[in-house]
Amino acid sequence: MEKIAVLGAGSWGTALALVLADNGHDVHLWAHRKSLADEISHTHKNEKYLKGVELPEHLQATHEMAEAVKGARHILLAVPTKAMREVCARLKDLLEEKVILTHAAKGIEPGTYKRVSEIIAEEIPRESYEDIVVLSGPSHAEEVSRRQPTTVTVSASDLSVAEKVQDLYINHKFRVYTSPDLVGVELGGALKNIIALGAGISDGLGYGDNAKAALITRGLAEIARLGTSMGANPLTFSGLTGIGDLIVTCTSSHSRNWRAGYKLGQGSGLEQVLEDMGMVVEGVRTAKAAYQLASDQDVEMPITTGIYQILFEDKSPRDVVDQLMTRIRRHEMKDLTNILDQRMND
Repeated sequence: MEKIAVLGAGSWGTALALVLADNGHDVHLWAHRKSLADEISHTHKNEKYLKGVELPEHLQATHEMAEAVKGARHILLAVPTKAMREVCARLKDLLEEKVILTHAAKGIEPGTYKRVSEIIAEEIPRESYEDIVVLSGPSHAEEVSRRQPTTVTVSASDLSVAEKVQDLYINHKFRVYTSPDLVGVELGGALKNIIALGAGISDGLGYGDNAKAALITRGLAEIARLGTSMGANPLTFSGLTGIGDLIVTCTSSHSRNWRAGYKLGQGSGLEQVLEDMGMVVEGVRTAKAAYQLASDQDVEMPITTGIYQILFEDKSPRDVVDQLMTRIRRHEMKDLTNILDQRMND
């Protein structure tokens, strides 16, 4: 049994805390709001984020970060990307010995283009942690919390550390694989949220399965192009954190990004959609970052560009679809082939 601190009591943080508690670990869940910590501790429920789910009685929650992390050798960061720097800035002063840091966020920081592991590494001194691990994959918190079969991937620069984290989480309902491709795992998890927004928009417009299948497939091609240009292994995007996560996020009403896209497709404005959602929609910020990053990397991402135009330039979703459908004819895999050839030549 390990003492593990989980920072972030939203749906995903709470669901992963439940997995760890089921595995017999001493789990301390930190909530930003005291009222939420009290609810979890006293009622063993988190009704706002996981309605109707009974949490293990030995799962403890606290509003005090210092209390949560004291004595913990493993810390899971399960806060939204936009809150990661603030949380890490608080955490770094509380670390008394080396820990393993795992994060379960899926995003890219606009302006800096930083992946979440890079944000953590900038905010927390290297001597304070053994390694940074990313946990990602096709995993709705609602289903994980109901102990429905789920598979995810963990990755770190040191694969032996990823294997330690694998052992913490894996059980007969929650299967965990390892991957050596940290860049690919992080980018796949982040960029799929943009395509999920597009899938929701397509459904909101009333388009059919043909359109959504095309969107998912061509969206995966965009993810692979950008990821490969940044050093990821293109094969990673055919796995759980690529096509797996893309499928589940683009086809399920559990997906916040799909739901937000659906409302946009039906004519709602972005501000109203985000207000109605009441939870973080990672794809919105990531769309801005990916649009900027694609330009910086000179990688063509027409779907991402279209989503960016809908979100931030007030372009009509139908006009964006027309724009995508009337692009010049091209070879399906040429761009990715060119990127791979360039990598080999370098």
